[in-house]
Amino acid sequence: MALAAQVEMSRLRISEIFYSLQGESNTVGMPTVFIRLTGCPLRCGYCDTTYAFKGGEWQTLEQILATVASFGARYVTVTGGEPLAQRECLGLLQALCDAGYQVSLETSGALDVCQVDARVVKVMDLKTPASGEMEKNLLSNIDCLTPKDQVKFVICDQADYLWAREQIDTLHLDRRCELLISPAQGLQDATELADWVIRDRLQVRFQIQLHKALWGNVSGK
Repeated sequence: MALAAQVEMSRLRISEIFYSLQGESNTVGMPTVFIRLTGCPLRCGYCDTTYAFKGGEWQTLEQILATVASFGARYVTVTGGEPLAQRECLGLLQALCDAGYQVSLETSGALDVCQVDARVVKVMDLKTPASGEMEKNLLSNIDCLTPKDQVKFVICDQADYLWAREQIDTLHLDRRCELLISPAQGLQDATELADWVIRDRLQVRFQIQLHKALWGNVSGK
C-alpha cells in the first residue's frame, strides 16, 4: 500500500495537540508541539494526566500531520497516557520523522520500545516502587536504548531514590544513555532530592517540570 494511502487510512485517538515549551528532558525550554494520545494501561499514584485515560477523538495521520505543521515547530513530542498502547503510534512516529521533525516519545517503559523508529528519541520511565507500577517495568527495553535516548526516574521519597541509584548501578544505565531524575510534585522535596544527587555524585540530569513552574498545569499554555 502506498504511503499516502496508509497516512489517510491510519487513525489514532487523540486527547490533545498543543504548542508549548518542553517542560522536561534534554530539550527543556524548546518550543515543541505535543501530541497526547488517549489511553494508558498504568495507574501511577502521581499521574497528572488522568484526563487522557479516556475520551479524545479519532484523527487520521493526515489530520494530525496537518495540525502539527500549522504550528511551524521543529520539535514534536508524542506522549500520553501511554502512546504505545495504540498500535498506530509506531506509524505516527515514522511519519513525523519522514516529515523532517525532531521527534521524541515519552513512554512509561511498560510496553515494547524496540520497534520504535530509530530516529526517535525515546524518553522512557523506569517506574519506582512508590509509583505503584514498578512491576510493569519491561526491562528488556533497556537493550533497545541508544546513547541519544533517556531514562527517567520520578522520585516520590528516599526509598525511591535509593532504588533508582541501585538500578543505575546494577543495569549500567549511565553507560547506555542519558539519565533524568525529578521529584514527584507534592511528594518529594526538590531541594532534598538535589542534595542527594550532589552528595552521591550521581551522573544524572536533575529536572523540575518547567511548564508547572510557569503555568501550573499539564499542557503548558
